Amino acid sequence: MTAAATPEPRRGRSGPPFADASPAQVRAALIPEEAAEFERDWRAALARAAETLDLTEVLETLESWRLVAQLTVAAGPEGHRAMYRRAAARLTGDDIPADEPLPRTKARLGL
Repeated sequence: MTAAATPEPRRGRSGPPFADASPAQVRAALIPEEAAEFERDWRAALARAAETLDLTEVLETLESWRLVAQLTVAAGPEGHRAMYRRAAARLTGDDIPADEPLPRTKARLGL
């Protein structure tokens, strides 16, 4: 398996980078920990849409993850992880070790 190239941020007609990114482009831009989370969220939203015939949740899920992809590409993978650590440190007042697994750091933030 080869790693997918990180997509270049795209600008929509008048929108920010990733404004019109496809689900595949969003996934390719995410760090591995969040790519797995995106896939779970995406598949769950698609399954509910298949039952309800309502795409609202699918579109909201994609839009939310587009922002995460944009932030990830802008900061780079390590910068993105550091952003979570800084936020958790400010919220909790604790020092967050650089090697703390991202799911634990995000849990500190209620994410």
